[in-house]
Amino acid sequence: MRRTYDDLVREADTVSVAGWDFSWLDGRASEERPSWGYSRLLGERMARARAALDIQTGGGEILAGLPALPPMTVATESWPPNLRLAASRLRPRGAWVVHDDEEPRLPFAGGVFDLVSSRHPVTTWWAEIARVLRPGGAYFSQQVGPWSVYELSEYFLGPHEGGHRDPEHARAEAESAGLEVVDLRSERLRMEFRDIGAVIYFLRKVIWIVPGFSVERFSGKLRSLHERIEAEGPFVAHSARFLIEARKPDGQTA
Repeated sequence: MRRTYDDLVREADTVSVAGWDFSWLDGRASEERPSWGYSRLLGERMARARAALDIQTGGGEILAGLPALPPMTVATESWPPNLRLAASRLRPRGAWVVHDDEEPRLPFAGGVFDLVSSRHPVTTWWAEIARVLRPGGAYFSQQVGPWSVYELSEYFLGPHEGGHRDPEHARAEAESAGLEVVDLRSERLRMEFRDIGAVIYFLRKVIWIVPGFSVERFSGKLRSLHERIEAEGPFVAHSARFLIEARKPDGQTA
């Protein structure tokens, strides 16, 4: 039996969105994964590292899922609910979890880490990453690319600029900070939202897609989208992802 619009909205508007785990959407929304396999590649690099820093770790989901962590592993996060989740997952693995306001300066001495990572950072502070890396160390990150999930944000907000986060701009910033970009790849990936609850949950969790989103503010748009999904099938959008790896030259000091 199909669930009513009110039931779907009530559930999605009250469920917790803490952490960076999207399993609540299983069977209700889907997103293709980038071909490179970020977690696998990160795991290989973590296994070779002695000291690693994961910036904006969310609830620690990515690090917690890796087979091995370096002897010194530190994760930073700013949002208190995510901090608690990250600590519960990572401290048993021997990792430190540090509160950080996600603004320069990173609360670490220079030249400490031989690996810095971040999955979908809001902002990348390239000069700070270069400062905390040891000579020969690397920054490894999967990031949100330009026009990501634009179809969904356009539905709620109308046409708008969504072309920032360009991979080539990231390359230029990394090089400006003295890093050498050794890998840069990008892909666009199909997403499907199969009910209005999935849309609400996603927008509550990924807050930059529709800034200021709330069920009350967009009630008319939500009901219309619910009717459209019921009549036509899943709402289709496309995410943008890019992978970047940038290395600090061996002869460069902190």
